[in-house]
Amino acid sequence: MAKTVAEAGWKRQGGRRRGLVSGRMAGAVDDRPVKIGPTVGRWPASSGKNKRDRQINVDIEKFHGIVGRTMRIRRMKITGRVAVYHCMTRTVNREMLFDDRAKEMLRRMIWQVADFSGVEVLSYCVMSNHFHVLVRVPDGGEVAVSDRELLRRYRVLYPKPTGYAQMRMEVLEELLRKGGEDAEQVRTRLLARMHDISQYMKTLKQRFTIWYNRAHGRIGTLWSERFKSVIVEGEVAALQIVAGYIDLNPVRAGIVRDPKDYRWSSYGEAVAGSKQAQEGLIAAVDGKTFRRTRSNWEQAQREYRMYLYCKGVTEAPGKGGGAASLTEKDWQREMQRGGQIPVAQALRCRVRYFTDGAVIGSKEFVSEVFKTHRHFFGKRRSTGPRTMKGSDWDGMCVVRDLRREVFG
Repeated sequence: MAKTVAEAGWKRQGGRRRGLVSGRMAGAVDDRPVKIGPTVGRWPASSGKNKRDRQINVDIEKFHGIVGRTMRIRRMKITGRVAVYHCMTRTVNREMLFDDRAKEMLRRMIWQVADFSGVEVLSYCVMSNHFHVLVRVPDGGEVAVSDRELLRRYRVLYPKPTGYAQMRMEVLEELLRKGGEDAEQVRTRLLARMHDISQYMKTLKQRFTIWYNRAHGRIGTLWSERFKSVIVEGEVAALQIVAGYIDLNPVRAGIVRDPKDYRWSSYGEAVAGSKQAQEGLIAAVDGKTFRRTRSNWEQAQREYRMYLYCKGVTEAPGKGGGAASLTEKDWQREMQRGGQIPVAQALRCRVRYFTDGAVIGSKEFVSEVFKTHRHFFGKRRSTGPRTMKGSDWDGMCVVRDLRREVFG
């Protein structure tokens, strides 16, 4: 099946596709058919003297890149059951764009969009040039959303009339009340934006970009690239490690000594008394969804703090060998000797597994995800799990080996 260059996302000469298409490449093609095939970016032999007669084989369905750039495969997702994702995205050029006001607005939008999307935020952290979220996404096919709930979610996302809303609230209410084909189409479009990690991040990033550009009198993109995501096993060991890594971001950056003192993180918000943040951390610590009570929150908080500060540490922090006494040179030297550092100290380092490992969990979980996503990997790859290095990590594995250093 042939698609025109325009349908494939290419522009005419001199144009660019979101800044990714070079002028030279854009000038080499126009609206003529492009062959869709398994080979990416290879120039077949030309049938004529005119270079514009050349074709480009582009596997549109599998790759989101072009010649001259690193090809990016489709995002790995789990369908048909509940899934947990750790997502991270950075500002353009990694600029420190977010002041306290912007961080607060993004914090609010993280919860607001999660309510609309029907996902559960377990942990988050907003920094000056990036943010992290740990999100549990239900199986959309198993979630029944009534018209009343649909209207409630719509009101959450659009509490006031705005040009970005599909329609006014009263119009939507009347349409759903009458029913019919038009109502079903609107319902389908709204439900397509829910119970999906890509839709959640898309809505969140777009809404915040609109607010930020208006507030600062700027135009253009705010984010450097599409967000990174890692599938996380929904069990306690994996959830605690990833949630702890997220909440310790301000500690790694040297902003605070204790994560509870950082306002724009799930742990800081939970300690300050936020019910929704407390419920998220309870779910991360227990591996299940619990309603918050004073007793189970206090227990979860104690367990979480012990995990953050003492996991894998054989002596008291700061007293001859404890986690807090290790310096950057210490753990680099330990890694070179082939040793391991305590989890509590490793979580205070920038660990690339949490953003580039693709899947994090037990050996059995990673194997299962690898088998169901076998087409994402080369033919020579026969096994999925790869042991995480640098610490014991509670026996966790990843699906993607790191060619560069674990700590960066």
